[in-house]
Amino acid sequence: MASHHACVLIPVYNHERAIVETCRQLTALELPILLVDDGSSPACASVLDELAARPDIHLVRLLRNSGKGAAVRTGLFAARDLGFTHALQVDADGQHDVEDLPAFIADMERTPEALIVGRPRFDDTVPMHRFICRYITHVWVWINTLSMAITDSMCGVRLYPVAPLTRMLSRHSCGDRMDFDTEVLVRWYWSGQGIQNRLVRVHYPTDGVSHFRLLRDNLILARMHVRLTLGMLMRMPSLLARRRTS
Repeated sequence: MASHHACVLIPVYNHERAIVETCRQLTALELPILLVDDGSSPACASVLDELAARPDIHLVRLLRNSGKGAAVRTGLFAARDLGFTHALQVDADGQHDVEDLPAFIADMERTPEALIVGRPRFDDTVPMHRFICRYITHVWVWINTLSMAITDSMCGVRLYPVAPLTRMLSRHSCGDRMDFDTEVLVRWYWSGQGIQNRLVRVHYPTDGVSHFRLLRDNLILARMHVRLTLGMLMRMPSLLARRRTS
């Protein structure tokens, strides 16, 4: 398995209170860490500079805040240029249980061509409005793919095969903000690539920082679903054929 060279990819925007502990916990994976500073404040940028002084941490910096999607996309191309074959995306705030992450690496070793998506196992810290709103997007994803192969399209944990994904992103950028996580999975499925789902425990920190903007981001997600629904209608014959043969 020496040909599989994975890193942990973390988009960061003003998470200076959490990112140090998140990186500390992730050292248990014994993987290099690639931080993408999405135009953070000077306070957060300073913390990231200190982390980047470690030999196992790489830092890529966007000069202005461009959105989570832009940060992840930048990180994936940086991971490709650094020679990584896979990137395990996690959130900066430490909400994902690190003990569940080695299973993603094990899945990668068995099926290196698949995109492995986190399926959250929430505890009682999850805000109910977020839990309900997630399922609105899930239903649209099942419609957009004519499949339930993607059980959760919004989880911040997923393991990407870098080379085929960056080729796809060269054709379809998949959005700059919260729309990226969902659109990249739908387009990956449309391309005929494999998707696996892997449970991961999720805990919402009481002092967590959310960058979701209710009006702006819901409008972005609505436009994304309209765009994907039109794309589904164009691909309906091939998607239905895929259902019959699966």
